[in-house]
Amino acid sequence: MSDSQDHDTLRGSNNGAGFTLMELLVVIAIIGILASILFPAATSALNGAKKTTAKNQTVQIATALTAYETEYGHFPTNTTGLMDSSLVTILCTTNGDTNDNPRGILFLEATAWKTGKGGTNGDGGFCDPFQSNTPYYVAMDTGYTNSISVPAQSTPGGPTTMSNLTKHVGVWTIWTNGTNQWLIDSWD
Repeated sequence: MSDSQDHDTLRGSNNGAGFTLMELLVVIAIIGILASILFPAATSALNGAKKTTAKNQTVQIATALTAYETEYGHFPTNTTGLMDSSLVTILCTTNGDTNDNPRGILFLEATAWKTGKGGTNGDGGFCDPFQSNTPYYVAMDTGYTNSISVPAQSTPGGPTTMSNLTKHVGVWTIWTNGTNQWLIDSWD
C-alpha cells in the first residue's frame, strides 16, 4: 500500500463521523431562529388558554350565585364586590352550620390557586389564572331591579368603562397585558 492510499484510508475512516465547527454553528443558528419564532406563538397560546380558563370560571361563579339565589330566595351577602373569602366559604362549603348556607349545599368547587388554573389564594379569595392576588369581581342584583353595573369594552384590549347590564349576576376580571386590558366576563 502506498503512502497516499494509507493517508486516504485513514482520512476516509474519519469522513462523516462528525460535524465541522461551521456546520455546528449553522445548526445552532437555525435552532435559535426557530425558537425565536415559536416563543411568541407559545406565549400567545398560553395566554389564550388562561383567558379561556378565566371565562369558564366567571360563568361557573355566576351559575353558582344564581343557584344559591334559586335555593335560598336571595343572593349571598357580599359587601366587597369581590369573590373574597367569605363569598367563597358560602358557595364552596358543605358546612351546614353557617347562617349563609344552612343546608350545606356545594354550589362551587374551588382548588388552591395555580398559575394558569386560577383558584383560591392564601387569603381565601377566588382569583383568576393570571395572578394569585386578583380575585374575580362580582355584581349581584340584590334589589331585583334587573340591572347591574359592570365594565364594558368597545374594542378588545382597549380601555374599559362602566355600563348597566340587564342581568341579575355578573362576574368578571380584567387582565392587563402590557398596555392592553382584556375584559373577561360571564355575560358575553
